[in-house]
This record gives sequence, C-alpha cells and structure tokens, in this order.
Amino acid sequence: MSPVHDPQGERLQKVLAAAGLGSRRACERLITQGRVRVDGVIVTELGVRVSERAVIHVDDVRIRLDPQAVTLALHKPAGVVSTMADPQGRPTLADYVPGEQRLFHVGRLDEATEGLILLTNDGELAHRLTHPSYEVPKTYVATVKGQVTPGVLRRLQEGIELDDGPAAADRARVLATRPGQSIVELVLHEGRNRIVRRLLGAAGHPVERLVRTEFATIGLGQLRAGETRRIAGRELATLMASVGL
Repeated sequence: MSPVHDPQGERLQKVLAAAGLGSRRACERLITQGRVRVDGVIVTELGVRVSERAVIHVDDVRIRLDPQAVTLALHKPAGVVSTMADPQGRPTLADYVPGEQRLFHVGRLDEATEGLILLTNDGELAHRLTHPSYEVPKTYVATVKGQVTPGVLRRLQEGIELDDGPAAADRARVLATRPGQSIVELVLHEGRNRIVRRLLGAAGHPVERLVRTEFATIGLGQLRAGETRRIAGRELATLMASVGL
C-alpha cells in the first residue's frame, strides 16, 4: 500500500471526482496512468485512501479539495452593475447567482460592458486575481467606430496618455472590419476604471460595444448572457496556479 495511505480517509478516486476531475472511472484512469501525486508521492493503486489534509497534484497542477469553495464564471449582460446589491434597484450580479450562495465578484465591468466576470467565496484567490502585482491578463473584444490601422495598434501597445496616467495594451489586433467599424481584440493586465473604453477613445475609436472574453486562464466559451458555470477540477487548478496558489 502507498506510503500516503490513510485508512480513515476517502478513496483517492472519490476525492478527485468530488473536486471536479470527472467521473470516478475517469479519475481511476488518472491514477493508474501515474498522473496523480499525493504529498509528493505518485500513486497508481486504486485502493489508496487519503487524508483531507493531503496535497494532491494531477499532471503537476495542484487540485483544490475544499468542497465549500465555489468559483463561478458569469456572462454579465449589458445593463447589469458589478455589485451584489444596488440601492438604486438596478440589476446586479446577485440576480444571476444560483441558489443562496454568498459570493463576491472578482474585479468589475462597467454597466454597459458585458462578458466574463468571476464570482467566488475564496478570498485569497479573489485578492490575487485583482491585485496589480500579479498582472492578471484580461481579454476584451471591442466594436469601435472607424477603421483601426496598424499605426493605431502600435499606439495602443506603446501607450497613450490618459487623464490619470499612461495606459497600454499588452496586445492588440484587428479581428474584422466593416464599413465605418472595426472589431478589435485587446489584452490588458491593469484594471483602472473603464480603461478599455478610455484607451480606445483616446486613440480616436470610440467603443460601441465591449465584451470581456477572458479573465486569466478562464474563457467565456459558449456561455450566453446571464448564464453561469462552475469552475472546478483542472480548470480551477490551472487558474489558481496562474496566481501562485
């Protein structure tokens, strides 16, 4: 029996399945393929039971085991404010949280902007995802007025002076053009208020529609406006690893 075996613990495949790694059968395959480490030891036996304090990695990515921890991806519709309560009675993020879960939002999107926002009860994860020192990338797709030229893309990436200091995109590219409009993708790691709208406006291309499509390692995917999905298993582990957890 493995040196990490704890007779009082849960079976490893059950722990992995509960953490969102797939069905128990799929988790058994992960174990027998030698892809699971418990407290630094590769485990390939299916009978192993593990302590609730065990540190488990799958493919070298640490797996979050706390069943009380919840992280959701929400496609925030336009017209919803990025708070959990609003004294003016406007629609809020809380209107889209399933059940009675007490979650708080990670970062903000202005009322007119739609797209990906994360909700969690993991305070340390939320802190790291929003603190400037972690430089978490966010991806936006903006429909703007006018034809965005290569020169404008260079300006966006080299930096433009705004009223509260210079700002720059990490990456910028044109996805499509049509008469009088361009669709531009920007990646930024800072989160100043309305930074994408202000940056594009200062470049001479006012934003007509703005969608956040990615936050750190999480993508909007096929989520429709107003829909949520739980982030768990390998996807959650990769998100946590991206900010050093």
